[in-house]
Order: sequence, then structure tokens, then C-alpha cells
Amino acid sequence: MSQATDDLKGSLVALVTPMQASGAVDWAALDGLVDWHLQSGTHGIVPVGTTGESATLNHAEHKQVIQAVVRRVNGRVPVIAGTGANATAEAIDFTKAAEGDGADYCLSVTPYYNKPTQEGLHRHYCAIAEAVQLPMVLYNVPPRTACDMQAETVARLAEVDSIVGIKEACGDASRVAQIRALVPDDFVLLSGEDAQTLTMAGYGASGAISVTANVLPSHMAEFGQALVDGDDARAAAIDAKLQPIHEILFVETSPIPSKWALAAMGRIAPGIRLPLVELTAASQVEVRKRLEQLGAL
Repeated sequence: MSQATDDLKGSLVALVTPMQASGAVDWAALDGLVDWHLQSGTHGIVPVGTTGESATLNHAEHKQVIQAVVRRVNGRVPVIAGTGANATAEAIDFTKAAEGDGADYCLSVTPYYNKPTQEGLHRHYCAIAEAVQLPMVLYNVPPRTACDMQAETVARLAEVDSIVGIKEACGDASRVAQIRALVPDDFVLLSGEDAQTLTMAGYGASGAISVTANVLPSHMAEFGQALVDGDDARAAAIDAKLQPIHEILFVETSPIPSKWALAAMGRIAPGIRLPLVELTAASQVEVRKRLEQLGAL
């Protein structure tokens, strides 16, 4: 790995895709969210990941959302475009499109449903890297994909020049320590679990691709900056306040709680696509209570 990655740090929002009640993408609201994040100090924007409902966007929408975010950001922070797919050829197509639209990085999730072997994962990512020059961040999230990329496989992939880091969301923060021991010092480690980011930072993570940043961007930006600055005490104090929010935003399948919260805040319309449905009434009470405690509602 030889490409510069100094901007992959702090609070990188796993951006929701705002939708009208009909389920249509709300392009004006998407621009508004990007503007809000830029004003709030978010360090980078990640469109069309899991939180962006990539699994239910059609191919044209997937590419258009990335294009819209890149255009609105206009180079002010890095855009890490979600371009993963469970078919290698499809992932290459998405990544080529993101590269052409000016994304700074791609985020490529392990192929879901297929359950590839570790060798299959290695070949999948190498094929993408051979086809596209866009710097790639790997994404391991076995609770979603039924596929767990092992530290040794990450280390093999870290030898590829354009593979520059990993978003780790396996649920075990110590995996970051395992990876750190095997990869070059400049290989970027990012938390994919908001509640574990502080612990992962202790193992070498430089920040988080965050769900919580959707609803509390300035709080997460402050936390992320504390990590960047090496201010452990400040980071720990902010993290303690945010833990109840990290927990409640996963009370139902993400991004259901986050999208409900953003709608309650007047940032987006209450649109989400089947098979995901609106937040239950009981969970709405709990999400509202915890956001009110931090002054977000």
C-alpha cells in the first residue's frame, strides 16, 4: 500500500439516502444533508453504504447518489463511495462509475450471500483493484454478509497498492489489533461500530465510518477530532455521552432508527424502502428520549 491516506480519519458519516414517503430518492434533501455535514465538521462522507440502503437502490440510483454527493461536496472533504456488490463484475462497474464521477475512495463490502472463501475474497478484491485505480477501503461486516474476512486475508490485500484500509465491523474490537499487527503502518483502520470506536482507536484505528454521525454530526466530529488530536481524555468524555445514542440507533435494523430521527428533526421525509419499515412506536419513544437528552430534538 503506497497511496496517501491522511484524510481517512475522524468522523466519516455513513450517510443515509433520504427518500420521500413513496420511496423515491429525495435529491434536495440529500444536498441538504451534505451541506449540514460540511457545516458540522464531518471529516468525510460515505454515500451508498449499508446505512445508505445500497441493497434496495437500483443500479442507476446507486451511481446517481454517489455523483450527487461528489458534486455537492466539491472537494471540501473526502467522499468514500460505497461500491461493493456480491458479484465481482458488478462491484467493478460501480467502482469505475465512482472513479469517473470523482470520488476520492471506494468502500467495498465483502460479497454478501455468496459466502466466499478467504481465497475467493482475495481474488474478488484483486480483480477490482486490477480494473480500477480508485483507492479502496475494504469493508468487513459479517453480521450483515455472512462472510468474515480474516486478519490474514486483510494482510494479503494490504500488499496491493490501491487497497489502502479497512472498515472493520465484525463486532470484536480486538480484530483491529490483530490486523494492525499484520499490515503496514500506513494501512488505515476504521471502526464500523460506533460503540467500539474508542476501543478500536486504542488498537490503532484513525476514526469511524459512523451511523451516529447522521443524527449528531457535530458531536461525532468533535469526538473524531479528539481522536485525531490524540486527546484521549476528551475523546473518552464525549464517547461516554454518546454511548446511549450508539445503542439506541440499533434498537431496530439500521438505518431505521437513524432515518426516523432525521425525519423527527425535520432533516428528511420519513421514507424508507421495503423490506425495511418505519420505526415502531415503542422504539420511537426511546429514540426521542435519548436524543432529547443531548438537545438534538
